[in-house]
Amino acid sequence: MAINLTLELASGQSLQGAPLELLVNGTPVARATVDQQGHVTFNAKPGAGQLAVRVDRSILKNH
Repeated sequence: MAINLTLELASGQSLQGAPLELLVNGTPVARATVDQQGHVTFNAKPGAGQLAVRVDRSILKNH
């Protein structure tokens, strides 16, 4: 099943390249990256549960 989203920040900043995770009941089930137009598509197995999206923080580096 494909879940398609378009993301836009109120500030107008681009989210291009941002890695995102799709969560079902708090558990990551799919990952995707925001494209140039702000679109992202998650490919996940069909099922029931509460959906959420978050930034994949694994790419963040400690400073």
